[in-house]
Amino acid sequence: MTARLTLPARLDLTAAKPLASDIAALAGDVELDASGVTHLGGLSLQVLLAAAQSCRAAGRSFAIVAPSTDFDAALTLFGVDPSHLTRNTAA
Repeated sequence: MTARLTLPARLDLTAAKPLASDIAALAGDVELDASGVTHLGGLSLQVLLAAAQSCRAAGRSFAIVAPSTDFDAALTLFGVDPSHLTRNTAA
């Protein structure tokens, strides 16, 4: 079973804690729709990277689907390889 969550437009400091809670509440494989993201801050990025690692360690897949141009640009600015968040396989 795949659980899908649409990410908010602004993933900043105030969004990080609710984002972590929302992802933790998902059961099964995780897909996060980033098509509407206009801002990605460092703390929210850390939440996403930690969630990806936790899911994969538990044998669940994790994927960011349909990343917006702004989402991809933020990953580049932070020096993060998009494959760490966009591949849809359990490690």
